[in-house]
Amino acid sequence: MRQATEEAPTSALYAILDGARAPNIHRLVLTCGLTQSCLYAGKLPPELVEVAPYLVQLRPGAPATEQLLAAGWGKSWGIFVQSPAHPDALRRHLRRFLKVKDANGKPLVFRYYDPRVLRVYLPTCTDDELDFLFGPIEQFFAESEDGGSMLAYARRPEEAPLDAPPLTVLPTPLM
Repeated sequence: MRQATEEAPTSALYAILDGARAPNIHRLVLTCGLTQSCLYAGKLPPELVEVAPYLVQLRPGAPATEQLLAAGWGKSWGIFVQSPAHPDALRRHLRRFLKVKDANGKPLVFRYYDPRVLRVYLPTCTDDELDFLFGPIEQFFAESEDGGSMLAYARRPEEAPLDAPPLTVLPTPLM
């Protein structure tokens, strides 16, 4: 695992990639040369290492960033977040959502980093839930259902009218 050696820029773009979506994701994450870390903690069995979620700090224009995007776009490999947080702080924040409990209190893995899950989940959140989820994150991004556009999820600006929706979703066509 490459460790971050300096503070993140004013705002950085990160991918949260789901190793369970394809057998080559883990290998790509390990060999991409970008700052990355597993969202799971501790020593993991090899079969879990292969399917774990990974936080990868993307560098615009870097060949590794282009390779990850080209390989995974339209295949629900993961989501993206924009944040000024240091990668270690962002990882700690994102780890808070990995486990949830069902109505009976049974612990479950919450795969919020799957764009198919995020697209359904975010619009159902209350203001307090969105505040908790966003934390240091400025925006979440997910591919649209058909892969033809990127959906940007942002909290409503502070100056927005009170009746404005708490979550702004902006579909952005891909080039």
